[in-house]
Amino acid sequence: MLVRKDVDGFVAQDWSIFSPSFKFDGFCGVDAKGSLDPAVWEVRFPTVEAYRDAWLEDARRSASTRYAEDRRDALFRATNMLDIRVEGHTATARKTFDDAIALAKGGSRKLNWQSVFFCTKGDGAWTITGFVGFLPFTPNR
Repeated sequence: MLVRKDVDGFVAQDWSIFSPSFKFDGFCGVDAKGSLDPAVWEVRFPTVEAYRDAWLEDARRSASTRYAEDRRDALFRATNMLDIRVEGHTATARKTFDDAIALAKGGSRKLNWQSVFFCTKGDGAWTITGFVGFLPFTPNR
């Protein structure tokens, strides 16, 4: 849900693909603003609806940009989510972006950040209860 449904919905600008992944009651999304210092973090998404609006705006902006490659393929290539930790019915999942998308007029748009998602399992399915997003990401190479 955190990769396939997010990317597919984002490229299609269709929130309904991604929205079933969320637990609406008690959701909280924090924007780290590219900083590891919690003093600058902001509760930018106090509801799933607030996150949806920002997500759709980003999807529209991305769709209006001319790329030199397939945007969906590039987003999948840039995304990594191998750090998932489960404790009973609670989990964290760290999603990283580390690549670039080639622009039609030359150059590229860098994708370089990470987010930590909090999830819960209920009624046999996992849902997103919140996240700390837009943290800096420096890969260990």
